[in-house]
Amino acid sequence: MFAGVEVSLVDVEPAPAPASDATAAFAAIEARGLHFHYSTSDGSIHGINFRIEQGETVGLNGPNGAGKSTLLLHLNGILPESQNARSSGGEVFIFGQRITPKNLYEIRRQVGLLFQDPDDQLFCPTVWEDVAFGPQQFGVSQAEVQRRVKQCLAQVGLTGFEQRSPNRLSGGEKRRVALAGVLACEPQVLVLDEPTSNLDPRGRREFKALLASLPATKIVATHDLELVLEICPRALVIDGGQLVAQGPTAELLADEPLMLAHGLETPASIRR
Repeated sequence: MFAGVEVSLVDVEPAPAPASDATAAFAAIEARGLHFHYSTSDGSIHGINFRIEQGETVGLNGPNGAGKSTLLLHLNGILPESQNARSSGGEVFIFGQRITPKNLYEIRRQVGLLFQDPDDQLFCPTVWEDVAFGPQQFGVSQAEVQRRVKQCLAQVGLTGFEQRSPNRLSGGEKRRVALAGVLACEPQVLVLDEPTSNLDPRGRREFKALLASLPATKIVATHDLELVLEICPRALVIDGGQLVAQGPTAELLADEPLMLAHGLETPASIRR
């Protein structure tokens, strides 16, 4: 995915989330002039600037290939792969702290990323091991790991699944396990890539209610505009790797010319 890449980093504004007194004055996420260039144009981003305040839930919308996933991968330092790549420039800040190779460990404790495909995130023989993996890598004590796994599986409605194999779960159950693994690391910011994709209507409703109940700052990239309307008071629209609009979700999504111009549709609930 990352072959033939040229990178140019720009600050991503801190996204809202619970914070200590020392970080209370900063945005949760801040992006300043973020650039990242693949060898092909699809998914590249160009000069993106935005800011997400602590405690906000913000939607990230755009057509396929707009750069949504590329942008999300910058928020906990998965991209860029090298800080010295050609055309690099700009910065990403999490609670006022600029992401650098030296602080990735701390940044990844603060920013939890849920991948679009849960199979990219689940690789252990049992659900318990998958949920415990993150806290164990951060040096959490075994007793605390046990507590977090139990609590997070209960939070996502999977108590009793500890010894199940992830390979034998439904798509919705896998997504819940992946989210439990992210929550077990106790991040202040949740970065969610298409969290309701491939879920049936009941699974979507349940997962939407679960996301709405989480207090962390959240940025949600999705084609599910009804989801954005329901849980995200503010939204960003990107197209062709550029930020083309941002503002109150209901106002943006009701702007049909804007939606059509960028490969989106006004949700049915607004058109009624």
